[in-house]
Amino acid sequence: MASPPYRVSTDLPRPLRFLAGGGEATRLILERDWSGHPLGPPESWPDILKSNLSTVLNSPESMILAWGTDRLTFFFNETYFPLLGPRLSWAMGSPFDEVWADAWAQAKPIIDDAFAGRSQRFNDLPWKLDTDRGPADTWFTFSYSRVLDPRGEVAGLFILTNETTARVLADAALARSQDELREANRMLEVRVEQRTVERDRVWQLTNDLMATARLDGHLVQVNPAWERLLGWTEEELLTRPFIEIVAADDHAETADVVARLSAGEVVSGFVDHVLTKDGGARTIMWTAVPEAGSDLFYIIGRDLTEQHNVEEALRQAQKMQAVGQLTGGLAHDFNNLLTGMMGNLELLQLRLAGGRLDDLDRFVLAAQGAGRRAAALTQRLLAFSRRQTLDPRPADVNRLIAGMEDLIRRTVGPANELEVVGAGGLWTANIDAGQLENAILNLCINARDAMPDGGRITIETANKWLDERTARSRDLDPGQYLSVCVTDTGTGMDAETAQRAFEPFFTTKPIGQGTGLGLSMIYGFARQSGGQVRIYSEPRMGTTVCVYLPRHVGAPPEEAGDDKGISVVSSGSGTVLVVDDEATIRHLIDEVLDDAGYTVINAADGAAGLKVLQSGARIDLLITDVGLPGGINGRQVADAARHLRPGLKVLFITGYAENAAVGNGHLEHGMELLTKPFSIDALTGKVGDMMKRG
Repeated sequence: MASPPYRVSTDLPRPLRFLAGGGEATRLILERDWSGHPLGPPESWPDILKSNLSTVLNSPESMILAWGTDRLTFFFNETYFPLLGPRLSWAMGSPFDEVWADAWAQAKPIIDDAFAGRSQRFNDLPWKLDTDRGPADTWFTFSYSRVLDPRGEVAGLFILTNETTARVLADAALARSQDELREANRMLEVRVEQRTVERDRVWQLTNDLMATARLDGHLVQVNPAWERLLGWTEEELLTRPFIEIVAADDHAETADVVARLSAGEVVSGFVDHVLTKDGGARTIMWTAVPEAGSDLFYIIGRDLTEQHNVEEALRQAQKMQAVGQLTGGLAHDFNNLLTGMMGNLELLQLRLAGGRLDDLDRFVLAAQGAGRRAAALTQRLLAFSRRQTLDPRPADVNRLIAGMEDLIRRTVGPANELEVVGAGGLWTANIDAGQLENAILNLCINARDAMPDGGRITIETANKWLDERTARSRDLDPGQYLSVCVTDTGTGMDAETAQRAFEPFFTTKPIGQGTGLGLSMIYGFARQSGGQVRIYSEPRMGTTVCVYLPRHVGAPPEEAGDDKGISVVSSGSGTVLVVDDEATIRHLIDEVLDDAGYTVINAADGAAGLKVLQSGARIDLLITDVGLPGGINGRQVADAARHLRPGLKVLFITGYAENAAVGNGHLEHGMELLTKPFSIDALTGKVGDMMKRG
């Protein structure tokens, strides 16, 4: 039976725990007989060797440690295995010159230079080696660097190795392909000369624009299609620079094409807009071929104007169809909610008019419930369109998920097993924690609904470092991200359904069991936060939805204490300035805060609010709507207030605002945000909390 791949320190005796994480490489070290080896048994190795060897064994890169100064002892990690070929079974701990006897003459001078402090990096160096693919010509990029002990003496070498054979061969293939293309172009010119008669006939009859031009930007000859399509005569075209009939927006790209032709490059698929004699413009796609040894080039242009018009009409039709679907679903849902609110308020009015005061709470609660559902629908629409106002803060996503795990378990029910796999060392994210909690809960509800007979739901977090190619495939910028993935073992979905999953009001659930806004809300939240959402699913194979969020580089979030959060207060003191253009909202806030013991000053716009701030009146807190009329928005009022009264506490209230209006998600110290519609408890709690902290 094979030995286990030692991955964790608890699998090993304490003196050998420096070998943990090495997998099969660790097994090779443990199975070797070290009794006659110059290093002796691993337990007695010096600490510097142990620490450096641990680094090599745990590295995902292909890495070697050559230890000693005379006859180097050869160590390597699992990633290096494919390079050893038939040597793998005996190479661990063997002398370097025996392991790579067939390459020692090439390696020895490099090793000597490294020992002398002249470390080098070699790119695409050819080697002829016996690998696991058999004897082969290979190419490697690698570096040798020496390891110094505490006395500054050389103790060994680090060797980082990456095989580049595939890329070198691909580059060679590309070079051959380019040679073949150049040869094809040369043959094309020969054929053009051989078929002058046929060319002349095509020259006269084709609707494509054909011409010979010089690199100085002048046309030498043009075919009749130019006058038919553009209206310019041959004389007008040949006596002026061609750039004069190119739309101004395309001048820079046209100049770039001429430069590429000057370098001998064939240019195809270049599109610009050419002016017609009657003042219009045509969209033309060009192919241009330079003539070797001269300043001439040949061009053929195809008119794409009508094709582009048809494509634009199709895009407009699709856009209107999407708008129709959105507005239809929105009208349906809002009309239902408005019916619930208006009907219950009318019933309340009738009861009051008739003197029937019993059981009135029922109508009030029903109207409030419809109002809250309308507010939730609005937030989902804003999230989908990426227009909701976020309150991003540094957040520990693992801690956030752990805090809502009980809620998720109750929501998905006992028939579904929930597993949470939090990555160790997960990076911090700068997000609106409430919106992420809402997104995760929605994904778990979708997962539950996809498993009517029960199943497993897995929530998994991970750190992701996306290179340029991977980031482009996910429509993201390269960089560091966190992923939060929710996976179910449910019915899954086909490609067409997955493609439409983020559309607003699109749902596969039965009527009355889903609004179709859950995934679109998650998509909008992720994109507005600088991230992305991806769906991976197949019918009957389950579904995985991954939310990618950018990493926050900075101080980690503080642990929330027991006294954190908003507590509803029934009484308070201090003066509050309220700036809002909606009179009903100003009066509501005035009434609520007055009952709570605060002194309230009202202003209907930013200019009036600034006048109050410029007066000698005491102001302890500024409450301002973000969107205000009169050319001064709430953020500008807050900035002016902070200039007049440094350190003044500010509470923004908003139902909808571009994120930039409140600082692109970066509120200053002493500034907070409350989203409309809000409850009385939320308002008094937020105000009380801010006043208490002041």
